[in-house]
Amino acid sequence: MNKEIDNRIYEKELNNSGINFVAGVDEVGRGPLVGPVVTSCVVLPVNYTLDGLTDSKKLTKKQREKFYDIIMKDAVAVGIGIKDEDIIDEKNIYEATKLAMIESIRDCQKKTKIEHVLIDAMKLDIDIPTTSIIKGDLKSITISAASVIAKVTRDRMMEELDKFYPMYGFKDNKGYGTKKHIEAIEEYGIIKEHRKTFKPVCFYLDKINNTKNN
Repeated sequence: MNKEIDNRIYEKELNNSGINFVAGVDEVGRGPLVGPVVTSCVVLPVNYTLDGLTDSKKLTKKQREKFYDIIMKDAVAVGIGIKDEDIIDEKNIYEATKLAMIESIRDCQKKTKIEHVLIDAMKLDIDIPTTSIIKGDLKSITISAASVIAKVTRDRMMEELDKFYPMYGFKDNKGYGTKKHIEAIEEYGIIKEHRKTFKPVCFYLDKINNTKNN
């Protein structure tokens, strides 16, 4: 197999050194204006392959749903970490993402041991050896699996939120700042799940406060 497209290089190197319980961690939802950041930690069987699995952003919704079901069935263990808008506003999105990643690792550890963690781009201070991989969701099958689990989990949460607030279009934009979403903020205001420190949400709040004070 061409080394450039071999998404098991990191896993193989660890397996060859006697490490078999390799976890992959990825996040979804750092950029949206509303909703939580969601992370997943996945441990796959040794020598596991799944044709077509890659970064969740490069897959269609149908493909993600299909891979989600397969991964949930085949994985040794899956963990989920969720940090909501309150934590994001309090800590900032980067720190909230790290907390969610650690939470997903701990959740996964309840189901299996973890000897090494492969992480997409970020670095974590945890008591397990880690490797941070730039564009890891493309280069590591384990991180790709985690990206799919996190993406489908968060998308389903946003689709549920859309049932209560259909005017914002969450089922389509997943909380990102689309034209429809921003226009809805101007017309209907914000909801609890909006991230109050994110632009343009904070601009809207400033405008409301200035109007009240004048």
